Amino acid sequence: MKIIVRILLLSILLQSFQCDENESNVTEITPEQLIEKKQEILDYINSFPCTNTSNCNYIAFGAKPCGGPREYLAYPSAVNQNTLENLVNEYYEMDHLYNLQTEAVSDCMVVTPPNNIDCLNGNCTIIN
Repeated sequence: MKIIVRILLLSILLQSFQCDENESNVTEITPEQLIEKKQEILDYINSFPCTNTSNCNYIAFGAKPCGGPREYLAYPSAVNQNTLENLVNEYYEMDHLYNLQTEAVSDCMVVTPPNNIDCLNGNCTIIN
């Protein structure tokens, strides 16, 4: 599973270096759109209950202005991996565009993958 996460992170990183000739035609991204998209993803994840900790995985989520994910989301293995990755990639693109539009800055701290994930009350949860 960690290999899949690393491949996903690498593909997201490589996509961030691509140039778009039509950047002037890019639709403005609003904070409300980011909130709605994140909620859509969380609702999708939460529609699949976990049964035990071994059924839980994690995925990098969001785009920090300095690069790398904003956070990680825990999810049960019952989700459709392709659907989740597509939703997360859509969010990443929106978040990345928002960062560019707003000339956002961040602390540039590396967000590390979670060490502990547990199945609590039917939901995969990252334990800090």
